[in-house]
Amino acid sequence: MRCCRSPLLLQQTLGGAAAVLLRYLREQNRPYSAQDAFGNLQREHGLGKAAVVKALEQLAQQGRVREKAYGKQKIYFADQEQLPAASDAELRGLDGEITALSSKVQALQQSCRQMEADLKDLNSSMTTPEIAGEIEDLRKDCASYTEKLERIKSATNHVTPEEKEKVCSEQKLYCREWRRRKRMATELLEAILEGYPKSKKQFFEEVGIETDEDHNVTPPAAV
Repeated sequence: MRCCRSPLLLQQTLGGAAAVLLRYLREQNRPYSAQDAFGNLQREHGLGKAAVVKALEQLAQQGRVREKAYGKQKIYFADQEQLPAASDAELRGLDGEITALSSKVQALQQSCRQMEADLKDLNSSMTTPEIAGEIEDLRKDCASYTEKLERIKSATNHVTPEEKEKVCSEQKLYCREWRRRKRMATELLEAILEGYPKSKKQFFEEVGIETDEDHNVTPPAAV
């Protein structure tokens, strides 16, 4: 069974909604869509969305509020001519409030930027579990290196300083001889190539010469 409201009850509902909305728009003195006004007032006053829409349209038709359309959406705001004019003292007070609020906004924006920077640093840092895992891995590495060092220390086949010096001396001798012979061979080959009718590469291939460069080796730097 459907229950229909009487025209009188509907009119009373719209009248109550219109009074609430008119007072709200004048107190806030800023534009609202029907959806915004409904969302802000439904909990405190129990207004339905349809009643809010109808009441705002009614107030606009009566000239008690102003209405502007932006595409498919309409906004409503108090008629400024119907509001009491502010005194010089009230205007100065409002200017002071605006200045104070602007300073507060700037301080909050600076605080937000600082918190965003702090959050970025925290997000790029390791978490506690990650740090614990890293510490555990380092401990394992240290234990492994310590064990390896102990094995080296306890070994009996250490190279004595004298043996090391002998090996280094022999290496220097062989490297000097290597460079000397390489220089002599290079000079000899260049002398031959001056009268050779073909290219250097062809000569090396015919004779069967292999260079250090062919095997990607070079003499160690002289110390």
